[in-house]
Amino acid sequence: MGYEVAAKINNGQEAVEKIRNDNPDLVLMDIKLVGEMDGVEAINHVRRFSDVPVLYLTGNSDEITKKRARATKPIAYMVKPVDMALLQKTIRNVLPV
Repeated sequence: MGYEVAAKINNGQEAVEKIRNDNPDLVLMDIKLVGEMDGVEAINHVRRFSDVPVLYLTGNSDEITKKRARATKPIAYMVKPVDMALLQKTIRNVLPV
């Protein structure tokens, strides 16, 4: 899509620190991460210092996880496999080309 990917991180704590240090324009976040902190908890930490747009891409479709994620005010919650056209449209709504 022509956007620069700042990092690919699979650990919640590392993701929080990367977001804090780099101040990205958009975060694509999975729910399941390596370590004790999942993606929702990571974004809860991020929300303490940033309003960065967050788009969850996950295999978790249970209502409890969705409810936790919605509380972080994401721009979208997409369940894998993701519709690529919808993903592109959603990203372009946040980050025009």
